[in-house]
Amino acid sequence: MFRKLNFPDYPFKIQRVENKFMIFDQLRKKYVRLTEEEWVRQHMVAYVIHERKIPQGLIKIESGLKYEKLKKRTDILIYNRTGLPFLMIECKSPSVKLDQKVLFQAGIYGKSLEVPFLGITNGLAHYFWQIDYKRGDTKILSEFPDFNLKNARKS
Repeated sequence: MFRKLNFPDYPFKIQRVENKFMIFDQLRKKYVRLTEEEWVRQHMVAYVIHERKIPQGLIKIESGLKYEKLKKRTDILIYNRTGLPFLMIECKSPSVKLDQKVLFQAGIYGKSLEVPFLGITNGLAHYFWQIDYKRGDTKILSEFPDFNLKNARKS
């Protein structure tokens, strides 16, 4: 159906409805249309929950935000245990190259939320950064940010 991604295999619930495939979203508790981007998003959510052990209650999918009077949606937004945004991940289809345009889009969303960690993925490649907005510093990370890191977000 969809290509193998750079994630562990997960037992997703998939069904066909009127010639369209649907995948059960465990966070939204409903079936959603299975696009290539949704395939990536659901894998990243499963990875965050099962491999990184981040509680489901701290993860939001397609959360709304405003940017220059426009309504936008973040793909995955993870909050820290105090309820502040911790990590925003922009998901793209595997056919989309993770280039400067994708990073710019994610950066705009991340800045408006002031998330200390930012990620982009197309399911095949995953990139993460740590951002200090006050100092204007950006650090490329070699792996997924440590959710249990002390002082990952100073408010």
